[in-house]
Parts: sequence; C-alpha cells; structure tokens
Amino acid sequence: MKQMLNVSNLKVSFGEVCAVKDLSIKISEGQIVSITGANGAGKSSTLNALAGIHTPSAGEIVFRGENITGFPAHRIVKRGLAQVPEGRHLFPNLSVRENLLTGNHCIGKLMLDKFIPENLLETFPMLSDRLDTNASSLSGGQAQMLALARGLMTNPLLLLLDEPTLGLAPIMVKEVLKLISILREQGLTILVVEQNVRQTLEISDYAYVLESGRMVMEGRGTELLNDSKLVKSYLGFGKS
Repeated sequence: MKQMLNVSNLKVSFGEVCAVKDLSIKISEGQIVSITGANGAGKSSTLNALAGIHTPSAGEIVFRGENITGFPAHRIVKRGLAQVPEGRHLFPNLSVRENLLTGNHCIGKLMLDKFIPENLLETFPMLSDRLDTNASSLSGGQAQMLALARGLMTNPLLLLLDEPTLGLAPIMVKEVLKLISILREQGLTILVVEQNVRQTLEISDYAYVLESGRMVMEGRGTELLNDSKLVKSYLGFGKS
C-alpha cells in the first residue's frame, strides 16, 4: 500500500508543557489507524497538529510526499486532509443542510453552492430526510453523523476523527464505528482518536498507544486486543 502520511519525531508544546514527545506514525492509503490512550495522553494534540490547528514545536509532517509541517489549517484542508473535531462544533441555529454547506466553505466554495452529493446522503440516510431541520433538534447520534458528513463535504483523502463516539449511547457507538468501516470500504483513509478502545481496535488496521505524550505501544489492532498484558497495563480493560 502507498504511504499517505508520515509523521516523524513530532513534538507539540504549550508553553513549558510538552503534550506530545517525539511521536512517529505512518498511515498507508485505505487504512483505519487509531491512536488510543487515557485522557491527557496527547491524542487530540497530535490530531490538532496534523490538522494545522496547533503548530508543532519540532518534527516533520509529510502528507502524500509534501512536507506540510506548520501549514495553516485552511491550506491543509485544501491538500485533502480534514478533521472532525471532538464535540462536533455544529451551528445549532442552522439547518442540517446549512451545516453541511459550511464544509464547502472550508475549501473556498460559497455557501450559495447548495449542492450536496447524492452519495453522501446515501451514506447518511438519517440526515437525508432532515435537511431542513435545525441542528439543535438532532439527537447526539444524529449530530455526530452530521459532523462526520460535514467533514466529508471537503472530499478529503484522509479524515481525522477526534473522539467520534464521545457521549453516545452504546447503540450509536456501534453505528458510528460501523460507518467508519464503511467509509474505509469506499476508499477513504482514516485516523481516529478514541477512548472507546476495544471496539476501535476491532476495526483498526493499525494502532498506536500513547501515554503522557509518548508512544508506548504500536501494532495491528487485533494484535493489541489479544495482548492481555498490554490491555491491562495501558488500555484499562480485561478480556471478557
């Protein structure tokens, strides 16, 4: 598989606090790769650095052969890398349709262009009959689906997902993770940050485990799930 993202010795600092320390990760085209770990491990800081929200204090980010280290977020989006942030960040007073169209705006299209791809609505059927409904009336699961769909409006090559199942009911957690697998089957490459470790590793081709800003384990998702010592030490659950 062709390599899409190569991160080398990434360091992200906030003042004197180092949130990410010498992190190196690789993602190949068509993979689901996950970054897991406890709160404060540096997962979201890593994602924000890749998306251009935080500027790395050291290291290199190469996307499709181009060094994008330090690029601002709008340039990174135009390169084909989009982030769905933790907390969804929807516009509650706008309709579902209008929220989707803000994704177009991220790549320079005017919101006057009201075209929403048919295949996007087919992938998210629960949104297709709610296009004129205000986002504020959506359930948590529907709101997360809208956030995911909005991220896809930029037609990304690599989708960054920050805690996509946070706060969702168990049935919606399964639906969101199922959708992530479907998107991969459609050809999308995905990097997901999650605390819902067991189910995320089950769908991950490869995974990295962070602790206090450092990568402490890596491997295929199924291999990490089957390593009882690793599971107990770093992921906080035992085999059932």
